[in-house]
Amino acid sequence: QVQLVESGGGLVQAGGSLRLSCAVSGRTGSPYAMTWFRQAPGKEREFVATIIWSDGGTAYAGSMEGRFTISRDNVKNTLYLQMNSLEPEDTAVYYCMADYQRTTYWGQGTQVTVSS
Repeated sequence: QVQLVESGGGLVQAGGSLRLSCAVSGRTGSPYAMTWFRQAPGKEREFVATIIWSDGGTAYAGSMEGRFTISRDNVKNTLYLQMNSLEPEDTAVYYCMADYQRTTYWGQGTQVTVSS
């Protein structure tokens, strides 16, 4: 049974930082890519950032580039999202997704709340 478990969410003031983690277990082999998405209340889920597991290549949504950094630890099979200069508009549930090309897996989400 593949599991993706996010952690690190919480309440932070505007301008603050958080680091999210997503631990992958239950499957041999590495994913092709892993991606962070987020969903704010009343809005559709949106892309945040993605990383190619093998070479570490990354891509970001425009509004997050420069503030967020996606990274991974191959040994721990863990994905990270360092979020700096947080804004109230970043308030959302953040989800990680693992892409094994034929199959994708999702975590349960972690809440990030940024107060003004």
